Amino acid sequence: MIMNLLWRSNPRPWLQQQHCQDYYFLYKVLRVLSFSTSTQPRDSLKLRISRAGNPKVSIIPVIEQWLEEGNSIKKPDLQNFIKLFRTHRRFSHALQISQWMSDERGHELSPGDFAVQLDLISKVHGLEQAEEYYNSIPDHLKGIQVYGALLNCYAHKRHMEKAEATMQKMGELGLVRILSYNVMLSLYSHMGRYEKLEALVKEMEEKGVSSDIYTYNIRLHAYVATSNFEEMEKLLMKMETDSLINIDFHTFFSVANGYLKAGLLEKSISMLKRAEELTVPMVGTTKAHAYEMLLTLYGSAGNKDGVYRVWNSYKNTGRIFNSTYICMINSLMSLDDIDGAEWISEEWASRKTLYDVRVPNSMIRAYSRKALWKKAEEYVNKIVESGMQLEASSWDHLATGYHFGGQMEKAVETLKKAISIGKPGWKPNPYTLKTCLTYLEGKGDEEAAEELLKFVSEDHPVSPAMLLYAGILEQFPSEEMKIVKFVDQSVRVG
Repeated sequence: MIMNLLWRSNPRPWLQQQHCQDYYFLYKVLRVLSFSTSTQPRDSLKLRISRAGNPKVSIIPVIEQWLEEGNSIKKPDLQNFIKLFRTHRRFSHALQISQWMSDERGHELSPGDFAVQLDLISKVHGLEQAEEYYNSIPDHLKGIQVYGALLNCYAHKRHMEKAEATMQKMGELGLVRILSYNVMLSLYSHMGRYEKLEALVKEMEEKGVSSDIYTYNIRLHAYVATSNFEEMEKLLMKMETDSLINIDFHTFFSVANGYLKAGLLEKSISMLKRAEELTVPMVGTTKAHAYEMLLTLYGSAGNKDGVYRVWNSYKNTGRIFNSTYICMINSLMSLDDIDGAEWISEEWASRKTLYDVRVPNSMIRAYSRKALWKKAEEYVNKIVESGMQLEASSWDHLATGYHFGGQMEKAVETLKKAISIGKPGWKPNPYTLKTCLTYLEGKGDEEAAEELLKFVSEDHPVSPAMLLYAGILEQFPSEEMKIVKFVDQSVRVG
């Protein structure tokens, strides 16, 4: 019922312009409310916050209005809102509440509150402001939570030397825990500093620090990245004999992906089957995520039977997320099972739940990449006739399909349509743009080519780096390209 409500009505026009995660955020909040109507008033602060979810608008006026009406709000309520916003990556709103909680309400912050605010400042305003905030925290409150948050900030921004210095300081204060080691191991892995990773593992062993599942998985990922299958297999065997470790599906996915990249399909499929066994007791979004990874990897391995087996198993669990439909469609298209992908798309459309433009986009993109422009065209017409909305990227994908199919007149017109409805920040595919410009120039219509460039530069500036990479700057060193450069720079500065 909640899904139907979101499908049919929209109290805020801007919501139609947000990503699916914004809809899902509202759905989660409303779902909680729908299961607690006996104890919670119809009008609640949580409901108001869900309705005022535009991330570009401050959330504080909503809270202050609630208080002006004579209602109360406690610190645990504010902390729960912060947690909810962080979970859904709405960091700006989470930070606003965190700062309001201390600055306006005068709530005394715990070390945990300081740590959360430090993390949020780093994500919203950058590392420099986060460091300034850290320096303002009283020394007696800089415990393991605050130091841990600072370490995370440096690791997230890939500041290895500052992270190492923080780790050393934590060691001097006796604040290093397994989580701290895992943060550093992950940092080294992401930066490709595998020699430092191995040195830190050795240090852990010498100090008697026991690895947890995250430690093992980080090391596995490093071995996969370096195609060190011998060490990877040794580590997996060690994990299986460690009575304190419960191997999760991420472990088998990581190993399966490593085998897959090396072309060892049988070994990869063997690991995927072991991962399948672990998905049975899962629930909710965790289960959906696991099944989506299975669908993607089985598809990449060319194992159609595995794809359908996983899909049928997942369907029996109940609710199917839009993201899982997208994974299934993409997997079938990668296997050239076009009929199967079309059948899945029809099934999704028949459910009539929360509309997600990414689902039709996956079909349009797949048709276009395979040069099936007629199918892409028919599919788009069907979507439009049904009353569902498409976005600029939908038409951009179709333009690409026309290009691959040699229908350049249609490609040009469709690209113009995409540009005309594109929202601020959206950019057309530079390769499709280049192809259309080349076509117009080839037929002697340089005026139309420059008009198209002007249209792009004024409304949807494309990065000069992207244009250079696509070969457009060399091919069209005109005044219009200077406009593109200027507009792009002004956007980046602003």
